[in-house]
Amino acid sequence: MSPAHAAALALGDDALILSHRLGEWAGRAPVLEEEVALANIALDLLGQARALLSLVGDEDELAYLRDERAFRNVQLVEQPCEDFAATVARQLLFSTYQHALYGQLAGADGPFTPLAAKAVKETAYHRDHAEQWTLRLGDGTAESHERMRRAVEGLWRFTGELFQPVEGLPEIDWQALRATWTERVTDVLERATLAVPTGPQSAAWAAGAGRQGVHTEPFGRMLAEMQHLHRSHPGATW
Repeated sequence: MSPAHAAALALGDDALILSHRLGEWAGRAPVLEEEVALANIALDLLGQARALLSLVGDEDELAYLRDERAFRNVQLVEQPCEDFAATVARQLLFSTYQHALYGQLAGADGPFTPLAAKAVKETAYHRDHAEQWTLRLGDGTAESHERMRRAVEGLWRFTGELFQPVEGLPEIDWQALRATWTERVTDVLERATLAVPTGPQSAAWAAGAGRQGVHTEPFGRMLAEMQHLHRSHPGATW
């Protein structure tokens, strides 16, 4: 696989898996308006995934017929929707990264520039949506504050992997990307009266395991659900 295809697979898998996770809120979001918002974000991500995976091969086969170890998404996006606070925290951490990443790609001269120019506008909305909910929950009631605190601390260890260089993206300044992400996330957390995790949780796991095809336990169950229909009716058309 060429470096460009490896990069397209990694970024496409990120978008695909997070899209599916957000889609799990269909029919059970806290309010109807939020269900529509999460569905729209999921569709944006699905569009990104289709565009990226189609650069590698057949998008349906890549989504539905690969085994767990063949996926190259970061572990952050596969974490389950334990509650709405966890969904908001995961979205804040990832969309801030994705917006900064596509911002760099959109300003570079490479194979992903056209896609990034469109995606950076979508991810700006995703990031703003996550920020507004982080502020609302973090600086809300005692219960909402505690849930957001637990969610951020629980997901923080997965953030180091975001800044492991991806083969096929030589135009990305990964140190600058991490600095931008850290500044933006810290600003939001502080305004939401939430502390940036310290102690054992602050040493974010940076092994890059998801990019190497090593995933966390919830991923296998999610993948089985996502692929069930396609694998049950191979070759079916609708």
